[in-house]
Amino acid sequence: MIHWLGVNWQMCLVFGVLLFAMLAFFREWVPADMVAMFSLGIVLLPGLFGDDAAILGKDELLGAFSNAAPLTIACMFVMSAGLEKAGCIRILGKGFRKMAGTTSELRVLVVLMVTGAVLSAFVNNTPVVVVFLPIVLSLARSSELKASRLLIPLSFACILGGTCTLTGTSTNLIIDGKAQELGLEPFTMFELSKLGIVYAAVGFVYMLTVGRKLLPKRESVTADLSQLEEREFLTQVIVQGDSPMVGKTLPETLFKEVKEARVIEVRRRGNPLDTSLNLLKIAAGDRILISVHGEEFQDLKETEGLRMTAYQNLKLETLERRQSMMMEGIIGPQSRLLGKSLKELKFRQRFGVLILGVHRQSGEFRRNFDDVRIQAGDSLLIEGPRAAIARVQEEKDFISLSEPPESPVRRGKALVAAGITVGFVIAASTTGQPIVVLALLAALAMLATRCLDPADAYSAVSWNIIFLIIGMLGVGKAMEVTGGAVLMADGVMAVFGDSSPVVVLAAIYILSSTLTEMISNNAVAVLLTPIVIGIAAALGVEARPFIVAMMFGCSASFATPIGYQTNTYVYGAGGYKFSDFPKVGVPLNLILWGVATVLIPVFWPFE
Repeated sequence: MIHWLGVNWQMCLVFGVLLFAMLAFFREWVPADMVAMFSLGIVLLPGLFGDDAAILGKDELLGAFSNAAPLTIACMFVMSAGLEKAGCIRILGKGFRKMAGTTSELRVLVVLMVTGAVLSAFVNNTPVVVVFLPIVLSLARSSELKASRLLIPLSFACILGGTCTLTGTSTNLIIDGKAQELGLEPFTMFELSKLGIVYAAVGFVYMLTVGRKLLPKRESVTADLSQLEEREFLTQVIVQGDSPMVGKTLPETLFKEVKEARVIEVRRRGNPLDTSLNLLKIAAGDRILISVHGEEFQDLKETEGLRMTAYQNLKLETLERRQSMMMEGIIGPQSRLLGKSLKELKFRQRFGVLILGVHRQSGEFRRNFDDVRIQAGDSLLIEGPRAAIARVQEEKDFISLSEPPESPVRRGKALVAAGITVGFVIAASTTGQPIVVLALLAALAMLATRCLDPADAYSAVSWNIIFLIIGMLGVGKAMEVTGGAVLMADGVMAVFGDSSPVVVLAAIYILSSTLTEMISNNAVAVLLTPIVIGIAAALGVEARPFIVAMMFGCSASFATPIGYQTNTYVYGAGGYKFSDFPKVGVPLNLILWGVATVLIPVFWPFE
């Protein structure tokens, strides 16, 4: 029976904050990290939990900030960045192309999934997917393979690989840290491997058989662009003093004479102009960077510049002509560009490139897309000089689907970075030292050996995830302090009190998995851990099997493209529809639910 007499107004406030956070996560009103921090701010208001002037005076709530998970996860981001900057992941990616070949889809899938899973067991799986995206798309363009048959398996394999070790996914580290706070023994590096390997094997068999038959055979957006790549030339011209363009706009002059012309930028006295190209009044001496396509493109090549009648009439003097390129990129789920329009972002002025199109699963915007607000998974088609395209490719907010530039890798550091990572794994599995200490030492070693610079290290950390975790740790602690966690555990026991622990374990797994598909898996991990431990105490059994069920449930994000960020990346790049994910992922979720329910009590007994 639920003890409602223990309910107080502080508990009600915490539950209200929790419901607001869940709704805000689901509806995406504001970024998830902001939701978490605002929620934390509410429970930290002075006087809510006692007579002290501020909650920060309470030792219980201060304990939430001593959790090692945020620091450990930040260090893992740095380690992953060190491997990426040193070129380790790229070397493996190139090796994948040699091993996979281009003729057999099954062979490509096996090599791709095994490589992705093994890498994701030890490093953050997001850079693994980011590096493999352009490689897989390039492979699909140069063969008869379809990217839509390869990218969902890549994402799923990286998720499955992350379940094989304690450091394979951030949720494992969060749950382990929270469980230690509540008195449980820490998990070892490879304690989860016995189930994780079975998990990955079952997932592989499913994806290579049933799942493979459910995958769509659809052209990606990049496939439609392959014939246009490397065929563009830019011409820079200067407006002469007697040009009829002086004092008029581009639509009144250039665009009317040469309908296929596209202007990338206009410079005046050496500086790019911020004014909208359609409203800008041209002045004598302005330098205009023009790209021409279609029939005009052929004329441009044949006449060596802009010696066509239309350009002669406009009195434009050719300064130079150089090759340009087009590329496509995906907006990631953590991007700072989300919710902003291209007009607000001033993409052209910032990077010196031209946005040719915005693609979204709900439709394609080819014209008048300046006011379209960017969403996660959107694809942008960009054109510009190679140097400008390279700058865009280096942006963390924009994941390139073209082959990555070679320059950012630190040559000669691949073995060093790999050695540091191997040393971390060996030390974590043999020395018994806390994972946070070893992760910090490994991150510092990456910096000391110059596998990456301090600036690279800071930019590698997804601070929004760190602040999300910190915020939810505070809210979770408030739920414990007020007795809310005990109340929720009592509520679960009121429903399942007469059931066996196996039934309760199955319910915990499916609850974790379902919530993960809708809101942040890190938030689910923080909030459910004390409740799950309370349920185990009420049943009088070991809490470890329930904790493991929650770890694997929070990683089982296969049914939607928004539950896990690797799914979001491949969602846009592969030309998928939202319905493709539940079609392929729901059966896998159910199969793994059954596997976990049967094997967890075997590997981690209740007594």
